[in-house]
Amino acid sequence: MFRISSTITPPFKEAFFLILLIITLMAVCIIEFKSVPHMPILFAILLLIIYGFIKKVSFNLLEEGLIEGAKTGLGAVFIFFFIGILISSWMIAGTIPTLIYIGFQFISPHFFFAIVFLVTCVIGLSIGSSLTTVATIGVAFVGIAGAMDISLAITAGAVVSGAFFGDKMSPLSDTTNLASAIVRVDLFEHIRNMGWTTIPSFFIAIIGYIILSPNKEIQQLEQINTLKDGLLQTGMIHWYSLLPLALLIVLSFKKVPAVLALALTSTCAIAVAYFHQFFTASEVLNILFSGYTSQTGIAAIDSLLSRGGMTSMMFTISLVLLALSMGGLLFTLGIVQSLLRKVESLLTSVGKVISATAFTAIGVNVLIGEQYLSILLTGETFQAHFQKVGLANKNLARVMEDAGTVVNPLVPWSVCGIFITDVLAVSTIDYLPFAFFCLLCPVLTILFGLTGKTLTYNK
Repeated sequence: MFRISSTITPPFKEAFFLILLIITLMAVCIIEFKSVPHMPILFAILLLIIYGFIKKVSFNLLEEGLIEGAKTGLGAVFIFFFIGILISSWMIAGTIPTLIYIGFQFISPHFFFAIVFLVTCVIGLSIGSSLTTVATIGVAFVGIAGAMDISLAITAGAVVSGAFFGDKMSPLSDTTNLASAIVRVDLFEHIRNMGWTTIPSFFIAIIGYIILSPNKEIQQLEQINTLKDGLLQTGMIHWYSLLPLALLIVLSFKKVPAVLALALTSTCAIAVAYFHQFFTASEVLNILFSGYTSQTGIAAIDSLLSRGGMTSMMFTISLVLLALSMGGLLFTLGIVQSLLRKVESLLTSVGKVISATAFTAIGVNVLIGEQYLSILLTGETFQAHFQKVGLANKNLARVMEDAGTVVNPLVPWSVCGIFITDVLAVSTIDYLPFAFFCLLCPVLTILFGLTGKTLTYNK
């Protein structure tokens, strides 16, 4: 949480205009020019510095605001480093390949949409990346649906739902780690707490997909069989490859701090790797830093398995530091405080605070189209209000994911929406009504906020 005092008190209209200008700048750069979010954030920081100079705020104070903002993300940075190491170590141990292979075993001629949802859930949890899941197994499922004249829109909706279930609940996911780190909640406590909205959404979604599934034989499974054969050819599919996952689950229930749990699990995975392949110490260190590179010759398999390493997290780390630095400036210049004072009188109850937080996360996704910014800006803006009504921070982390992470693929001009449409060749508008899990999560988080159910209060 930012603990930065404002140096000036801008009027509401001025603060609102600046925020509107920043949102417009980001939206144009990301949506129109397809820029990565880093550049518009950097431009916004320069804009805020110029505004500070106009208001006669010294550069030293502005620089202090930048630094204080970035400092709040250092905990997340260390988590991200260990996540990169964990992913690459789980690759060489065969943990992730084995989990993906198990997921493929569920493919059945019956309950097609439900099976698509379940398998993408397993793979999403295994690799912690929704977009990679969509771009690999998702493409295969849409291809099967097209060959069998099954609804592409419902298939894509099931793929997106499963992929973002994994993105939301996997300890390997950068959004999950970001949400927990930004409000200083233990990673595994955050994941457990999300179960209150995630589990009902999961079961309602799977019932919906069972009902919609066609009553026909699915015969053309060549793509899935090719992927299964490719995984077997890696020589990494073994029962003992799941030992690192079992250890992580045990450490989670023991409430071991995330960094320590990730480090221990990575060490276990490196040891397991030597059961089926040999790496020199130099090769292991290089893989942990640069990531694992699969060379099976099967493009879909190599795309799934070539990942991890500390360097793979640099995109997210740089974005976090830039966004938090911008947040530090917004607080230093009193812009956030000015906006909140206008609505503070309305945020008098738990239900109103949670609803406002959820709609803010959704709004950032709709206006800017970036899920990281949705999580970052919402988390930093509403922490004080959750404390004021006595809610524990893990409630805020849950709302940030329920209304931030899983909403992004539902926005046609968002980063995820554009990517998924390009990869699956199914428009966002077409699959949106069938992305049941993504639609249910924000509804349930607002409903529980209004009823007061499943919430945790500060002692």
